[in-house]
Amino acid sequence: MKTIHQHTRINNIILGPLERPALQWLAAHMPAWVTPDVCTIIGVLGAFLTAVSYGWSNIDPAFLWLASLGFVFNWFGDSLDGTLARYRRIERPLYGYFVDHTTDMICQVMIGIGLGASPYVSFDVAILMVLAYVLLSGLVYLRTYVAGEFKISYSGLGPTESRVVAVFLNTAMYFFGVQKLTFFQVPVSIYDIAIAGIGLLLFCFFITTAVQETRRLARLGK
Repeated sequence: MKTIHQHTRINNIILGPLERPALQWLAAHMPAWVTPDVCTIIGVLGAFLTAVSYGWSNIDPAFLWLASLGFVFNWFGDSLDGTLARYRRIERPLYGYFVDHTTDMICQVMIGIGLGASPYVSFDVAILMVLAYVLLSGLVYLRTYVAGEFKISYSGLGPTESRVVAVFLNTAMYFFGVQKLTFFQVPVSIYDIAIAGIGLLLFCFFITTAVQETRRLARLGK
């Protein structure tokens, strides 16, 4: 069993070859006043912007572009804070771990509520996706303690890919508006189907990883 200071970070995402050099370049060129804490705040504000913009899309679909911009700010702050701390050699492992992942869950809840308040996705479907995300997040944090691995990528997918998918969905919502299919005479939003699919995928990652980790620990007899 390893401490938070010693855990291995696993983030083998599809966009990693593009994201990692970009983050290193940004860390090297950030002015001194941009600290890891400032980046975290930017990430939270980006999530808040996305959430309220989803709500405002009831007034005008153009707010979906603002929601997508919020995802960019959220990526910038959430992805750069740790990279910047490591680049400047000012890591605070326990503080950074706690603050980063506490704010991350808050951000996802905000975004989920905002999405559910939009005219494109049902509130219950949005909340179910958030629950799946929180379950997987909790499992990630537990495995950091029992396995010494902080694994945030599954099948090449991670937070960055989820933001990219969200931006594509926002774009589709803007150009195509509310679109529904009929199943057994019941109208269902195609965006509900997409969000439910994402939630189901997250839940499958949760179940599969939980079962595998349980079996591993049982074999160890610990």
